[in-house]
Order: sequence, then structure tokens, then C-alpha cells
Amino acid sequence: MTTGTSGETHLSSVQIDVLRQELREQLARRRGHLTGLQEEAREGTGADETWQELSVSIVTADRAVAELTQALDRLAEGGYGRCAECGAGIPFERLKIRPLARYCIACQRRHEAA
Repeated sequence: MTTGTSGETHLSSVQIDVLRQELREQLARRRGHLTGLQEEAREGTGADETWQELSVSIVTADRAVAELTQALDRLAEGGYGRCAECGAGIPFERLKIRPLARYCIACQRRHEAA
């Protein structure tokens, strides 16, 4: 279980297991997608526009794989589900919808407004 700064339990072990499974499934899908894109790039001799789109897709997929890997690392270390700015617990409902959420709602709004 992840505990807060004041010692209260933030996420239950069941919630953590659900989120871990979701992150692992997303990581497997993204890795498969990235591998497919990389194979397409190796085999392709497409036009400049196609190559540029493929390059952007590869960078995007690679970034998603990195973010998911980092989220799983934070989960293993006990820091997952805490706001990167204020340290508050991010509600399970938010993490279920956005497993890569790094900020609580209040901090996310501040970032978007800036």
C-alpha cells in the first residue's frame, strides 16, 4: 500500500494491483505498436510525407513506452499515485481513467492554465 505524508493509506493493495495490471497491458500494447512501426520504417522506402509521419509515430510510441515504464518504476518504488508537485494522493478514480497522471486535479489545472 502507498501511504501519504501523514501515514494514511492512499491506495489499497487491490487498487494497486488493478493499476499495475492496466499499466502492464498498456506497456505490452505500446511495445508491440512500436515494434511494428520500427519494422515498417526498416522495410519502407516511402515518400517524404509518409516517412515523416512514420518518424513522428515512432517518437510518440517510444515516449509512451518510456512513460509507462517510468510509471511502473514509481509503482514499484511506492511513489506512484502521488502528485509530482504537491505530494497529495491522486484518487484511484483518476488513475483508473488516466494511469499516467502525474498531478492531482488542482495541480493539473494550474499547469494547464500556465
